[in-house]
Amino acid sequence: MLDRFFNESLNTRSVSAFTPYVDACETDKGFELELALPGLRKEDISIDFQEGKLTISGERKLEKKEDNRRYHMIETQYGSFTRTFYLPDNVNPDQIKAQLTDGILHVSVPKDEQKTMKRQIKISAETDSKSTQKQKRVAEVSENGAAVNS
Repeated sequence: MLDRFFNESLNTRSVSAFTPYVDACETDKGFELELALPGLRKEDISIDFQEGKLTISGERKLEKKEDNRRYHMIETQYGSFTRTFYLPDNVNPDQIKAQLTDGILHVSVPKDEQKTMKRQIKISAETDSKSTQKQKRVAEVSENGAAVNS
């Protein structure tokens, strides 16, 4: 009965799917992501940024040992994974940094200061634009007149 229980437990779990846990937050300076990737090396992980999407992918392989082991339970997740995060337009993709420490991938996505900087926009009246156009025409005439007089 115990063998049947373990065999059924083992068969109901898929060994081909791995979904790492993610903690994500926003700070004043950018976005921070932490992915739990125990047992992975940096060579097993790929990070891409394109069109506002940050994609982190990789694979955690099940290394079967050949010493006549018969697993009764495998609860650790293995397999390929891909996680995609949609980021706003105010990030600076050239400054994205990633570091793998003790099975935790830390990804820092800074905000672009130029895009987040507050700007004061001056409102011009319709009469302002007409007087500017009139000044441009007067300047053109005087330049043309000066050219004719010389």
